[in-house]
Amino acid sequence: MRYGAHTACASMVTMPQPEELMDVALRLAREAGELIREGRASAEVAATKSSSTDIVTQMDLASETLLRQRLAQWRPDDAILGEEGDDTQGTSGITWVLDPIDGTVNYLYGIPHYAVSVAAVTGDVRHGAWTRIAGAVYDGQGVEWTAALGHGAFRNGERLMRTDGPNLAGTLLGTGFQYIAERRVAQGRILAQMVGQVRDIRRLGSAAVDLCLVAAGTLDAYYEHGLQPWDFAAGALIASEAGLRVAGIDGGEPNSHLTIVAVPSVWDELRDALEGAGAREPWDSPRA
Repeated sequence: MRYGAHTACASMVTMPQPEELMDVALRLAREAGELIREGRASAEVAATKSSSTDIVTQMDLASETLLRQRLAQWRPDDAILGEEGDDTQGTSGITWVLDPIDGTVNYLYGIPHYAVSVAAVTGDVRHGAWTRIAGAVYDGQGVEWTAALGHGAFRNGERLMRTDGPNLAGTLLGTGFQYIAERRVAQGRILAQMVGQVRDIRRLGSAAVDLCLVAAGTLDAYYEHGLQPWDFAAGALIASEAGLRVAGIDGGEPNSHLTIVAVPSVWDELRDALEGAGAREPWDSPRA
């Protein structure tokens, strides 16, 4: 069964409104966010993933456990796709995409640029045919970022809207790197080509928070290779509901190859610059 796909059972269930799901997402993110903030002083590495530097702390596991327990209580018919746990099938047509701590290295080191990210989506997440319906990001400073499809994006309940921004040369650009060394080297080559075309570049360490900062105008634009659905599901909705264009290099859905976020008037210029820097090329043949 596809995760989040509609079934005969799902057709019998009334689909909740986006704002209702946003409220659930915020409750989830807030509770897990408070848990990890309280437990930060005792955080320690519990496991590694793609490389020895791609870490999981015991608080990542505790946060996802809490999120899954609450969903079992509040939304037992929904599917779950979480970074640290197994996929859970559902019958409602809703899938919850969970990142229990986005920015785990920052979290371990006590840098407050990390977050819990929770999103409700419909469709086939694993194959990119999905729609982000609601999301919440609770960051390491206790800021609550939320969005509901068609109902806007918010920071601590205040509406966010990006209507314009500087041209590419005046853009403060955010990005991120992966934990596999060879891929970081390839990303560094792209960054070296980009840094002379923009105002400056920031690498802060949490895609979820970076996307929220673009929605707020703290960063002008953002790109990153290698993101997974849990990294950007909530943040991408927050950015798009704030008026930004969020897309892959071909202009379609953002994906694990590349996610680009900017105001619509600058998006094409940023995409073209990234393409010129080699950002379209696959990871197995990075630009020299």
